[in-house]
Amino acid sequence: MVKEFENKNEWAIILGASSGLGLATAKKLAKEGLNLSLIYRARKSDVASVEAEFETIASANKVKLLHFNKDVVKPGNREFILTELQHAMLENGKVKCLVHSIAKGNLKPMTSNGDRELQNDDFHITMENMAFSLYDWTKHIFDKKLFSEDARVISFTSEGNKKAWRNYAAVSAAKVALEAISRNIALEFARYGIKANCIEAGVTDTAAFRMIPGNERLREYAIKRNPSKRLTTPEDVANVVYLLTKEESKWITGVTLPVNGGEHLS
Repeated sequence: MVKEFENKNEWAIILGASSGLGLATAKKLAKEGLNLSLIYRARKSDVASVEAEFETIASANKVKLLHFNKDVVKPGNREFILTELQHAMLENGKVKCLVHSIAKGNLKPMTSNGDRELQNDDFHITMENMAFSLYDWTKHIFDKKLFSEDARVISFTSEGNKKAWRNYAAVSAAKVALEAISRNIALEFARYGIKANCIEAGVTDTAAFRMIPGNERLREYAIKRNPSKRLTTPEDVANVVYLLTKEESKWITGVTLPVNGGEHLS
């Protein structure tokens, strides 16, 4: 089988790679020959199983692997990870794509009968992780001259970017900011060969989705709306990430692309 990126010493950096869309993307891109730098957050009790899965992906696809259980928003962590990546890539290695799949956000109501309510700090934490970190990582990789001549920056948004869901205000604000940042990356980094796009995934059964209060109703409604009468899967989304890394997609930039099997049609 011909692999798109085999023997090119190109890498994918995936932020939020331990589950859901990030993990599915790691599996898909490794199958196509991209080496992996995977950043994630996990409890000590889960680290061994997460890293064992990473190692299985790398060995099965014969790609190089780095993985880091680090907080993505800390500048010192970015510098450490990218320095380690530089050493692993040697002189001719480059970052083909940065995939942003961070799902650290606060899901609290604005009003309640005694529950913890949404505060200003909740917005800051959510925005830092789910929006601003896209720019921080893009700029840091760029400043270190690690991007390839035809690099892709891909991030994940949701329909909550334009619809009001209970308890989703901080995440919704972050998704809107994420899309704005992505568009400006597409505009301002275009001269350097960097393309940036958001994928608006349909309702997908991930650990992050199951944390949303009322997710059962969202799931039922999504299945009813979808022409194929099923939810979007992480693999559906990962396939489109791969499409957006290909040579044939190099003229696509600055867009938010629905990947939902037509869920948005009704």
